[in-house]
Amino acid sequence: MEGKIVIVIQARMASTRLPGKVMRPILGKSLLARMVERLQMISYPVSLIIATSENEEDDVIVREAEALEVKWFRGSEHNLLERHYHAAKLLDAAFVVKIPSDCPLIDPRAIDRVLNYFFHPPIKFDYVSNLHPATWPDGNDVEIMTIACLTETYKKSSRSFEQEHTTPYIWENPDKFKIGNVVWETGKDYSMSHRFTIDYLEDYHFIKTVFEQLYLQKKTFSCNDVLDLLTARPDIMQINSAYAGVNWYRHHLSELKTVNAGQTKMIKMQST
Repeated sequence: MEGKIVIVIQARMASTRLPGKVMRPILGKSLLARMVERLQMISYPVSLIIATSENEEDDVIVREAEALEVKWFRGSEHNLLERHYHAAKLLDAAFVVKIPSDCPLIDPRAIDRVLNYFFHPPIKFDYVSNLHPATWPDGNDVEIMTIACLTETYKKSSRSFEQEHTTPYIWENPDKFKIGNVVWETGKDYSMSHRFTIDYLEDYHFIKTVFEQLYLQKKTFSCNDVLDLLTARPDIMQINSAYAGVNWYRHHLSELKTVNAGQTKMIKMQST
């Protein structure tokens, strides 16, 4: 491996479903701080940068980044691809890792597995993820690409959902890029049944509860530790079960070539 690996964490306060989610408290620190803490547990030498918007409300994100001693970049509010590209260029990245800020339970081991596959294959990849298709519990999202791949994507992406979600142009064009995927070593697929990400208030309560149950005993708790907890405490899994399998794909099924209706769900509201 030659060149710098940069993890870009895209974070902003605006959210139609849960405003300010990245600054919500988890055991005395922000959700964003807990996210950064998890990323710092991986085995690879990386540089972190938090990419936020130029909106005044995101000043708090910059202050948090500085308090965490993490680099930051401010750019477009809605074009996250542009923000991702310029943040990576700012740190002179050779390889760029995309980790959403709404994945504070991400297992550092999952990141290591994807990076291992990217850097030690017989094939020289442009892009590797654990999302196409996904098998890990939702919220363990890892994508790594070369800076050349990200640059081409930035220059050629034109549709709004490609710019909002950063990487669809890559995995929607397997003829243009050498793409790899890492599946969960358990052989199971929990991507539609287990939700460890945050988009709704119930997600926050779920994540907060998991941290409260596991963190004080084992700061480096794994995905398997979370699953063991949910087996012992199914009531915790029920907190946000109504949103399991819900993701942004559902809004763009008519436009996406490599995603089908079985990879997303509509919101199933719980009866009262």
